[in-house]
Amino acid sequence: MRRLTQLVAASLIAAGLIQVPREASAQWIMFDPNNYAQNVLTAARELQQINNQITSLQNQALMLVNQARNLANLPYSSLQQLEQSIARTQSLLSQVQGIAFDVQEIDRAFSSTYAPASTSQPDQALIANAQTRWQNAVAGLQDAMRVQATVVGNLDTNRSQMSALVTASQGATGALQAAQAGNQLLALQNQQLADLTAAIAAQGRAQTLEQAQRVAAQDQAKEQLRRFLIQGQGYQPRTVRMFH
Repeated sequence: MRRLTQLVAASLIAAGLIQVPREASAQWIMFDPNNYAQNVLTAARELQQINNQITSLQNQALMLVNQARNLANLPYSSLQQLEQSIARTQSLLSQVQGIAFDVQEIDRAFSSTYAPASTSQPDQALIANAQTRWQNAVAGLQDAMRVQATVVGNLDTNRSQMSALVTASQGATGALQAAQAGNQLLALQNQQLADLTAAIAAQGRAQTLEQAQRVAAQDQAKEQLRRFLIQGQGYQPRTVRMFH
């Protein structure tokens, strides 16, 4: 009965037959299903947009983190140890005795000390040149052994550096750290090749000096033999009293 009364009253109000005070009309709530559905759909769309924005911000933050990792420097550097190893080898090569690794000095030596024996040279000059050549050969062997000892001493340093660099490369967090570790491994390899080159050069120098000394000695021996044969009248037998 109450429901029917409310419906009748609503119909009369809608028809304008009954004037309802504002206070009374405020108590009535009109429900529009279409408007409600539209509002719900709008709210759902706005919520989806907010979720999309949150996801986009998360992706951007992750991208920044990855970029920071890719740009991070490798915390380990073997440059100082490699430079020290190379410096030790270069120092020995620059301290070689006798004929150094210099083209002009080599040319001067082979135009004087290692030059063919001349008939105008005095005997003392021939003897002095032979002594110098022998000393150069011995010094070349000593220099080669010193370089070889230095290269062998660098092996322990190279081994420790290689182990540290491999560990650093395996624990790299970004592309830059991996690239830097790879570059340092290449630098270590180049340092080992430099040591090998120095050892081969020192050994080759020693062998060359020894061979040059033999060749020069053979030529000088011919000249000394010629001088011996043309001096005086040769051997003359004579009586010698050996026991009193």
